[in-house]
Amino acid sequence: MIELRTPAEIEQMRPAGRFVASVLTATSSAADVGVNLLELDALAHDMIRAEKAQSCYIDYHPSFGASPFAKVICTSVNDAALHGLPHDYALRDGDLLTLDFAAAVDGWVCDSAVSVVVGEPRPGDLQLIATAESALSAGIAQARVGNRMGDISSAIGDVAHEAGMPVNLDFGGHGVGRTMHGEPHIPNDGRAGRGLKLRAGLVLAIEPWFIPDTDEIYTDPDGWTLRSRTGSRAAHAEHTVAITADGPLVLTARD
Repeated sequence: MIELRTPAEIEQMRPAGRFVASVLTATSSAADVGVNLLELDALAHDMIRAEKAQSCYIDYHPSFGASPFAKVICTSVNDAALHGLPHDYALRDGDLLTLDFAAAVDGWVCDSAVSVVVGEPRPGDLQLIATAESALSAGIAQARVGNRMGDISSAIGDVAHEAGMPVNLDFGGHGVGRTMHGEPHIPNDGRAGRGLKLRAGLVLAIEPWFIPDTDEIYTDPDGWTLRSRTGSRAAHAEHTVAITADGPLVLTARD
């Protein structure tokens, strides 16, 4: 069921958005050569405890997951595109790391993701990240009253196609509010002018993610991490956005 939030409820979501942004800022700043993915998860966990927030991931067990996630942040490295399960891995010079984090504060959930390069970037990595971020900005710009869901999807897909990248349609954006994943689903490609008409109060997690040469992924033996079929690297960008009468409001904006 698609739920619309009142202006007062959107205001109540702001602390969750600020907290999610602060965790991504802290963990991305801490990501350096030699830092273990489990250390980043522990940092996020410590911040959750200090905030008295609730993790959306630790007990998360959807049909596509082999078991409860059991960590509080997704850490996807290099060819890991989505749902990277933190494990005993020390980051290396040139790694492309995506951090994806969702949490609830006072019962309201926000969700966001950022990709960064650890140390010296490999050729193409910064452009890949920039493409994902540009697609996110394009999608957010279309999150306006009177537009349609296809306008968001089309704007994201246009950026990918202009960069020569294929788009996976299995995983995309989603509604967010009292729970992490809700209706509607937001594909990262589509036709402008089609789909659900956007109304004030709709809160969406918009999240383009791209692999330069394929739209095919497979599940790692850990039962969670989704990797590119070709072994190419992936980048992911995400914000929680409220559609308001005054335009899109990015709740998870980072300083």
